[in-house]
Formats: sequence, C-alpha cells, structure tokens
Amino acid sequence: MRFFSDNAAAVHPAVFQALHAADRLDTAYDGDAWSKRLDGALGDLFGTEVRALWVPSGTAANCLALAALCPPYGGVVCHRDAHIQNDEAGAPEFYTHGAKLLLGEGDGAKLTPDSIRAVVDAIANDVHRVQPHAVSITNATEYGRVYTPAEVAAIGELAKARGLGFHMDGARFANAVATLGCAPADLTWRAGVDVLSFGFVKNGGMNAECLVFFRPELAEATLIRRKRAGLLLSKGRYLAAQVLAMLEDDLWIENARAANAAATLLARAAGDRQIHAVEANELFLRMTPAEAATLRAQGFDFYDWAEGEVRLVTSWDQSEADVAPLAEAIAGLQGR
Repeated sequence: MRFFSDNAAAVHPAVFQALHAADRLDTAYDGDAWSKRLDGALGDLFGTEVRALWVPSGTAANCLALAALCPPYGGVVCHRDAHIQNDEAGAPEFYTHGAKLLLGEGDGAKLTPDSIRAVVDAIANDVHRVQPHAVSITNATEYGRVYTPAEVAAIGELAKARGLGFHMDGARFANAVATLGCAPADLTWRAGVDVLSFGFVKNGGMNAECLVFFRPELAEATLIRRKRAGLLLSKGRYLAAQVLAMLEDDLWIENARAANAAATLLARAAGDRQIHAVEANELFLRMTPAEAATLRAQGFDFYDWAEGEVRLVTSWDQSEADVAPLAEAIAGLQGR
C-alpha cells in the first residue's frame, strides 16, 4: 500500500544472502575479494573496460562524479529540476569545492542539445564568467521520463565537441534500460557518457550504489576524494557484495521490469490524470486534495508533489496483484 518512494522498498533476499556470505574476515576498505571483482563484473555488463567504485549513497555517487569532471571554478549544465539541483542540499557544490550548477530547460526534466547550447552559448568566454566543464543528465529523469540511446548520443556528441565531461545520474538507470530494452552500453559509453552513477538502492539493494567510470583514469583522484569525504567504509565488502548480487543472473534488470510493470498497470487506471508519460516506475497525476485524502483513507501512501499533483512510485517488490487495489481506487475516482 506504500507508493511514496522506491527508496523505502524491501531489500531483495539475494542481497541478504550476499551480505551473509561476505560476513567473514577479509581485507578492510576496498582491498577485499568482493571489491576487487567490481571492475570485471561491471566491465562485462557494459562490454568495455571500466573502473567501478562502491559508495553508500546516491548523493555521494553523483557528487564524486561531478568532482571528477569539473574543477572548483567551473560549471555543470543540468536541468533546473535535476536531483543535483533540488535535492542534494548543496552537496555538488560542496564535493566540487565550489563548482556552479548551470540550469537548463526541457520537457519532463530532459535536456536536449538545443537547451544545453542555450545555456553554454550565453556565457561569455572571459575571466569574469563561470565556464562550463560538464553536463549531467538523469535517466530516468525526475519526472520518470527516459532518454533513448539516440538522445543521449546527441548530447554526448555536443559534449565532446565543446570539451565537456558527461555524467549520467542513474538512480533509476535499471528502469530506463528495462523500458528501452537496449544494451546498457548503448545508453552510456557508446553514447559518450564518461561516468555513470549506477543506482541499486531503489532497485533491491540495501545501502550500496556504484560509480562506473568509462574513462578509468578519472577514478584515481576519486579514490582519494571518497576517502577524504569519509565514504571509504572499512567493511566495504558488504557494499561490493550487494552490487555483485544484483548483477548476478540479471537481477538488476528483472527487478526494474517488475517495478515498471506495476507502474504501467497504474498508468492504465489513471488515464488522462497523467501529467507526464509513464516510461519507468514513477507516475505524476492530477488529483485534488479531496481525492488524495480519499485514497489515503483507504491506506495508500504517496507523495504530494505540487498543488493538485501527486507522485506515485512503484517498487521491484510490488506485483501487479499488489498494485491492483490502488489501480481500482484511482479508476473509481475517475468515475465519480
């Protein structure tokens, strides 16, 4: 009955099993057997050489990635509704030691080459202005919209031409891949992405996210930044074990498909209440306060997004049978 956030979803049993298997003496920090397997496991998934570093939160992943791409005196182009702009409490500026976020526009919180040019071209190339050094996009976006490989590649081409680093916030990367049915490589390094914040917590993990560097040399300074930020956990094997468990037998994509299927069922019931196309596992619906109160009185939990709008998020552990009561309740509102 909870549709507040996939951050609150259960931990997958396979992750608990992996944690138990890792519960033995091994080398501390990131020198353990599990952490040493990450590069190879993520390299196999993406079909290229990578450096993969575990981190304990999405905030850490995003901000360490930006610090690798942008100097303190530079700027990062992102959407004005991006998570790094609205929901990180200034962490991007903190981790980069002062880099500025340069805000762009786009439907569904999606940047386009034109909207990036609108930001970058307006900045005079002189010592008085913060110069852009990177672009950051979110896939799936803060409104549940998905960038296709072609859309990512168009931004990647622009970033390369302008000498900009390219970061992807992939808190719901699995949901985007599940929707598109593409190879993970097509949505990342083949499209010009330099570093991916690969989300696992929303998709069945406990407290492990992963930075995937498609330019491995960027990881070297990040190792030091991770330590300096207090994020080099002494028992890091427990984080690495979670990531490896999610990768095994494609659990990461199976979980995302389940969450997406649940969202699709709700979208059918919501009809013209939908504000944004449902392309992953988030729904944004028009709903009056009275209607929202009616649903809450029936035991459903969700987030008030804006005036007359609510957000519903489905999770990997919610089957179609689990979400059917909410679908029926929403359809009942439409019939009133």
